[in-house]
Amino acid sequence: QFTQQYQPAACNSNPTPCKDPTDKLFTVHGLWPSNKIGGDPEYCKIRNPRKRAKKLEPQLEIIWPNVLDRTNHTGFWSRQWKKHGACGYPTIQNENDYFETVIKMYITEKQNVSRILSNAKIEPDGKSRALVDIENAIRNGTNNKLPKLKCQKKTRVTELV
Repeated sequence: QFTQQYQPAACNSNPTPCKDPTDKLFTVHGLWPSNKIGGDPEYCKIRNPRKRAKKLEPQLEIIWPNVLDRTNHTGFWSRQWKKHGACGYPTIQNENDYFETVIKMYITEKQNVSRILSNAKIEPDGKSRALVDIENAIRNGTNNKLPKLKCQKKTRVTELV
């Protein structure tokens, strides 16, 4: 599962306020291997210890910020790798491959939800949208991949997270 989050909604759903103002963007939350049957794997054995290349970090800071604490991106990335990424083996060979795959999916394969919705004229402008319109826009922008959407109700407003 290539998981993205809408920054303002992620902050609104967190019991502790975000430390910095958020961008009105969907950014990466994680890449989580999943099983067709049963629960999704977590904390798998790391088979290849090759670390994340430092040269990837400027791109990761943009597409995969730690929304809740922008002073600790690397800690967030490391937790995502250890909890989820290592379980992608053998498709994901190592930590560096995991982060390169995320960059490729978000930028090269254009699986950037903010861009996809903008192309469909769905903007974060406070207007209500039908869930089916958001789902169809994402399907049209991702070669018919079915999104799994999560909404939350905050006061009287429902937000797409």
